[in-house]
Amino acid sequence: MKQTPILFNDEMVRAILDGRKTQTRRALKVQPPTDGHQLLNVMDSTDRRQIGKSHWAVLNAKKTLVIDGHKRFFSCPYGKLGDRLWVREAHAFVPQTAYRCSTGIYQQLNPNDNYEACVYRENFDRSRSFSWRPSIHMPRWASRITLEVTDVRVEQLQDVSDSDAKSEGITVGKNTPQAVDQFCRLWRDINGEESWSANPWVWVIEFKRVDSAGYY
Repeated sequence: MKQTPILFNDEMVRAILDGRKTQTRRALKVQPPTDGHQLLNVMDSTDRRQIGKSHWAVLNAKKTLVIDGHKRFFSCPYGKLGDRLWVREAHAFVPQTAYRCSTGIYQQLNPNDNYEACVYRENFDRSRSFSWRPSIHMPRWASRITLEVTDVRVEQLQDVSDSDAKSEGITVGKNTPQAVDQFCRLWRDINGEESWSANPWVWVIEFKRVDSAGYY
């Protein structure tokens, strides 16, 4: 079983903790060279390192022969069915005794240091002054959320359905835009203004929580 770190912002961490987010979309690093290329999975090859990986290719009219195969082979960097993802989020290190009696503040203890614990920006009022560490710097011991991959597929970004947008953590109310429109805004906020219109191919990773986080 492979374990891979994955980054989420505060809003998406809360959506996971609330049980609203069970999917995430991440752009493929290797995009097709042209619109005519299709994604192929390697089932048989003289090079065993290619088996189980994917690549972009142009097929003949009957789709029985590869006319042009892209040289770069790749697989999902977030693993496959049954693998685990450990969530990295904005955090800070504090003494273990700092928030032990604080209601609603989760504190992860460092198993290798009797003094140190980790707290999370998502738990705190944003006005609180803290030296928050970026999510990318979170060590494995400090992660409070572990996810199990339940499905992996590839599709173009704008193919997201209304139900899938909701599974991305989007909530819809009487006075809010439709789920896909909200997801579009979220994607642009995270990835840049032109990232939605580019309509990249994305990994769609579905997951479920398998950790048992609690509050001190």
